[in-house]
Parts: sequence; C-alpha cells; structure tokens
Amino acid sequence: MHHALCPLVELGDTDSRGFELDAGQNGLVRVFVVQKDGVLAAYRNRCPHTGAPLEWKADQFFDLDNSFIQCAIHGALFRPEDGYCVRGPCAGQSLEPVEIAVIDGYLQITLPGPA
Repeated sequence: MHHALCPLVELGDTDSRGFELDAGQNGLVRVFVVQKDGVLAAYRNRCPHTGAPLEWKADQFFDLDNSFIQCAIHGALFRPEDGYCVRGPCAGQSLEPVEIAVIDGYLQITLPGPA
C-alpha cells in the first residue's frame, strides 16, 4: 500500500517528521521519516523495547545533539541511517524499516499489505 507523505522540500537536513496513516484493514499505522546528511530513512513509530511511539514532542525524533533517533520513554538511541539501537534497553535491536522513495518531489512510503 503506497502513501504520499509530503513534499521532500518540507523535510530539511537533520530533520524528522511523523505521520499517522490509514492502512485499511490493518488500521492506523504510525511511521516517521528522518533525513540526516542527505540520507532519508523511514521507520514504524514503535520502540522495539516497549512498542511505544518514539517522539518526545510532535515531529521530534532526534536527540538534543541531532545525532541519533531517541526514544522519549527510556532514552534508547538508534542510528538514523539504519535504525540500529546503539544504546539503551533494546541495544542490538532495530527499528522496523519502511520502504521510502522520492517520486515527483514527494516522499512516498510503501506499507506491507494485510498478512
């Protein structure tokens, strides 16, 4: 299932943005997109440790240094480029990636269909 999110120009470098999408029979799915050093990545907005959303305020997924994606609940740190947890209770685990592309200047993600 494809979803157009927003124009790429709305996402600056070292920036993040969250979205809640209607995934049909799968209900609402929370995802977020990050861009750092020109690299785009998208993930489901779920901490592998608690299942809770990661952001500490709307569209704020980076830590204070803008180096890592940070879980607001317990401070776990994830690499933006691959979602791998480098510190925290879920160290060694990863965020669930979502396929992302830029099509005609818009960010577009692809969610898996119903299981």
